[in-house]
Amino acid sequence: MERIGTETAFEAAARARALEATGRDVIHLELGEPDFDTPRNVSEAAARALLDDGATHYTPAAGIPSLREAIVADVRRWKGIEAKPEQVIVTPGAKPIMFYAMLALIDDGDEVIYPNPGFPIYESMARYVGGTPVAAPLREENDFRMDVEEVASLITPRTRMLVINTPHNPTGSILTGDDIRRLGQLAVEHDLVVLADEIYGRLQYEDKPLSIATLPGMAERTITLDGFSKTFAMTGWRLGYGVVPEALAPAFSTLVINSVSCTNAFAQAGAVEALTGPQDAADAMRAEFLARRSLIVDGLNAIPGVRCLMPHGAFYAFPNLSSFGRSSSQIADHLLYDAGVCGLAGTAFGEHGEGYVRFSYANSRENISRAVERIGESLAKLERTGELATAGSAH
Repeated sequence: MERIGTETAFEAAARARALEATGRDVIHLELGEPDFDTPRNVSEAAARALLDDGATHYTPAAGIPSLREAIVADVRRWKGIEAKPEQVIVTPGAKPIMFYAMLALIDDGDEVIYPNPGFPIYESMARYVGGTPVAAPLREENDFRMDVEEVASLITPRTRMLVINTPHNPTGSILTGDDIRRLGQLAVEHDLVVLADEIYGRLQYEDKPLSIATLPGMAERTITLDGFSKTFAMTGWRLGYGVVPEALAPAFSTLVINSVSCTNAFAQAGAVEALTGPQDAADAMRAEFLARRSLIVDGLNAIPGVRCLMPHGAFYAFPNLSSFGRSSSQIADHLLYDAGVCGLAGTAFGEHGEGYVRFSYANSRENISRAVERIGESLAKLERTGELATAGSAH
């Protein structure tokens, strides 16, 4: 247990709720959760399955056939991935795909290259199963993209897996087509397995996404991770999936059986509708995120001392606040307790997140505008007084 990490977004949310309990107004920009309701047609499909179709029993470990078939059609349409239903593993949320990949493939001492800053579970799971996480730093001057030459320099005879995430959490960056092709070449050359986290794939705002599994020699060495939480505002449904090489599918199914048995039956019925039904709600949500992206990034860049790149995907802004001379965690706490704005310290995503704070713009435009105004006033006060607000000084 000493080797396992956590995801501090939930801890930050708990602190924010505790502050709200004292009567403070808090604007929540910490969780990576769309603020929209699940599309009604999806909820109705799940309700019918529950109330009328008896979807209250165990399902096949890897998912119901209709959902696996719908996923195959969807990844062909959106990603260009050619797969069979037998290669699809449906799980309660997408995190199990990360965990199963490392349980199945990483032995003691095997190295896993992952993006840093990045989703903290990559490092946590690699370390937990006995592997050695190797950070590939993402730098602002490189638009927070993986530096392919640096990744190449990190590969050793013990390297077993490369984790990529595009669009990226927490920075909103994307890997270019050329980046992905060069990373694919490295994977083939060094016989690496790639865990391609594409959970934000439908929320890429520029260029056409390229799935690394579609490149020559990559289908048999790529685990493509995706799910329903971000695209369809279904975080609480806990539905994710992996498209895995045929040789790995039995191992993943065995891990499902040994851990969770199967995924919720009527939720899977809703997921079929999400993929095969009208896409109007998902498209509208994407358009709204685009509008919010400009609002928050332009607002942050107007604050003296703040520098924020325009994200190319997901729904996160990752401003540089290093000019204020305090650590990321100090700045994040100050903004919570002084301004009533909850974001996440960049170091919640790894040591290379120092100097940054992640703000999720999965909130209304009105609240985003209020949050930016409060952030500006609070940082100006910090510049004047040098005094950091803490839990004990919150007013």
